[in-house]
Amino acid sequence: MFNVSPEKESALISRMAQLGIREADIEEKFVRGSGAGGQKINKTSSCVYLLHKPTGIEIKCQRERSQTLNRFFARRELCDRIEEEREGERSARQQAFEKIRRQKRRRSRRQRQRMLDDKHKHSEKKSARRWQTGPD
Repeated sequence: MFNVSPEKESALISRMAQLGIREADIEEKFVRGSGAGGQKINKTSSCVYLLHKPTGIEIKCQRERSQTLNRFFARRELCDRIEEEREGERSARQQAFEKIRRQKRRRSRRQRQRMLDDKHKHSEKKSARRWQTGPD
C-alpha cells in the first residue's frame, strides 16, 4: 500500500487506530509540488495533501519523489500532529521554530550598545596584551 517495509506499514496502521484516525476521515489529494526539480516536478503530482476532517489539520508532504512514500510520510506527520494536539505540550519542532524566530529578531538599541561596549573592552584588553609582549 505505501511501498515501505511491512513492519513500518503495520506500525503506522496500528498507531492510526490507537489515535482513532480512520481513513474515512481523511481527505487525500495529489497535487504538483513546488521548488526545485524542473520539468519533472512540474509534470508529476507526487505531493500529497491530507485534510483530517474532525480536527481540521492539513498536511502537505513532498519529501520524496515517490507518491506512495509521500502518502506514508503524510500520514505519519498527521499522527504526530494529532498526538501533539492531544498532549497539549509544545513539540520539539515548534520549539525549534520559535528558537529560530528569536534568533532572527532584531536586537534593541540598548542590547546593540551593550554588545559594542563589550567588544570594545575586549579589544582594549587584547591590544594591551599585544604591547606588553612586543619586541624589546
